[in-house]
Amino acid sequence: MLDNNNIQVMTIDELAVYLKLPKSTIYKLVQEGKVPGQKLGKQWRFGKAAIDRWLDSEQNDDNSGE
Repeated sequence: MLDNNNIQVMTIDELAVYLKLPKSTIYKLVQEGKVPGQKLGKQWRFGKAAIDRWLDSEQNDDNSGE
């Protein structure tokens, strides 16, 4: 099971679990430059802190239209 308290860098599989989204959606968001991540060789890595900041900013963007 994914222990969110100790993870600092996630794979695409771990990010999919963390965000509760299909991997195909994660790949699409990454290719569109919407999710912060880095490609190392052929694999993607995602910093948990960067993902958390991205989630906060997305939430703030969604609430700004109210």
